[in-house]
Amino acid sequence: MEAIKRLASQNAVVIFSLSSCCMCHTIKRLFYELGVNPAVYELDEESKGKEMEKALVNLLGRRPAVPTVFIGGRLVGSTDEVMSLHLSGSLVPLLKREGGLWL
Repeated sequence: MEAIKRLASQNAVVIFSLSSCCMCHTIKRLFYELGVNPAVYELDEESKGKEMEKALVNLLGRRPAVPTVFIGGRLVGSTDEVMSLHLSGSLVPLLKREGGLWL
């Protein structure tokens, strides 16, 4: 869990992902199209990826654990939470406020 918190606090936007996950791809694409350059950790390519995935399951309280997004070091959530913020018009202001987007 400490590794997750440390990584999540090192960049304005952090995405924990799996390289083969279609929802992970969708969330990464959304951020890229908004002009955000997130730090992306592909858990299937990380040496401690399985441990990190277990920590994310514990943090979220559900499976699947990816994609998991942190903005400004705080847990935003998974696909549903990110898309809800985006559709409500709250995602871009949050990204600007936390230094993840400069427009």
